[in-house]
Amino acid sequence: MSTPRFLDLPPGVTPQKIETPQGTFAALDARPVSGVIERWPALLVPGLTGSKEDFIAVLMTLAQSGRRVVAVDLRGQYETPGPDDPAAYSCPALGADVDALAQVIGGGDPVHLVGHSFGGLVAREAVIDGRTHFASFTLMGSGPAAIEGRRAVNGKKLMEEVREFGLEHVWHHRLEPEALAGDVPDEILAFLRKRLLTNSPTGLTCMAQQVLSMHDRTDELRQIEVPTLVLYGEHDDGWPPEMQAEMAARLEAECMVVPGAVHSPNVEAPETTAAALVRFWNAAEKHYLDTRSNVM
Repeated sequence: MSTPRFLDLPPGVTPQKIETPQGTFAALDARPVSGVIERWPALLVPGLTGSKEDFIAVLMTLAQSGRRVVAVDLRGQYETPGPDDPAAYSCPALGADVDALAQVIGGGDPVHLVGHSFGGLVAREAVIDGRTHFASFTLMGSGPAAIEGRRAVNGKKLMEEVREFGLEHVWHHRLEPEALAGDVPDEILAFLRKRLLTNSPTGLTCMAQQVLSMHDRTDELRQIEVPTLVLYGEHDDGWPPEMQAEMAARLEAECMVVPGAVHSPNVEAPETTAAALVRFWNAAEKHYLDTRSNVM
């Protein structure tokens, strides 16, 4: 489980509620502190037990590149409520939410899409379904199919314990001991408890089930003409680094390995991660404009 580096919002970042035809979503909305918005916006999608706060450490740097950057809670996560209907938490349903968010945030402009871990599987659905034209797509610490290794074992236990005992049990017997063993500061510990207990139990178990059973859609994604970046930590313990590198090769995508990072480069190496995203986004925009000018 990843933890934000800090909880105080940096300059230019404000909490927002974003209204879409799919519902209302809690977000952190980052704008440049100085200068103007002159580039296409970006939408950041968190992982299974995460939330928009997992991107706090990169938001200001990303926004200072001259763009609006929005991190959201998915349906049923933290401050975005969700129903008790399991169908609302399928990857296609959540992907439709991402489509709706991108269309509102973009306001007619293409949007750079970033999905972290399970959020990458959800964002991939939005890219493949073809409802939205994305400026670029980044899979961050996310693989081609079901998650593997230690995180797969933990995900299965999490799903079973939430179903049988509830979120309070999972916090006190699993996540709180892990956080205390990692010397997590008290204020972040309190946040992590609040975040977990605010999640939809139905949503959490359905999302966990999908991350444990997802089929490979790499070939389908490859058919979509969108600049793609595969970015992951050197020591990723979710999808093995070699698996993510192979996925990047199959996609003919750019591949970026973040030195020293594990499963959450946005938390563990925020400046390196933000710099890589800004460079990739700027290159994608330049390529689009160059291609368009050649056609004209």
